[in-house]
Amino acid sequence: QVQLVESGGGSVQAGGSLRLSCAAPNYIVRRYHMAWFRQAPGKEREGVAAIDSAGITSYADSVKGRFTISKEYAKNILYLQMNSLTPEDTAMYYCAARNGGSWSLPPLGVYEYNYWGQGTQVTVSS
Repeated sequence: QVQLVESGGGSVQAGGSLRLSCAAPNYIVRRYHMAWFRQAPGKEREGVAAIDSAGITSYADSVKGRFTISKEYAKNILYLQMNSLTPEDTAMYYCAARNGGSWSLPPLGVYEYNYWGQGTQVTVSS
């Protein structure tokens, strides 16, 4: 069973920053495609950022220029650096992974990923 464990969520004021972490087994971080999703109350889960096994990234339009997804292989961690946060970024954030597949850009669709973490809450106040 694949374990993905998120951390780093919290409460921050608008304009602030947070860095989310997702700890995963070494083979996941190195070989799988990984992504961050978020789900706000009453809304569907949406893709935020993704990174494939070659390091190519993709972002939702709503976070481009503010969020950065990256991997640290030495620590087996997937990161999501979030800057210039707004109240609209308030949500539960989830780490996800999948093995295999080929795209020009890593996908941001919920159904493209089959391994999920439990989530970490991000709350941005105005």
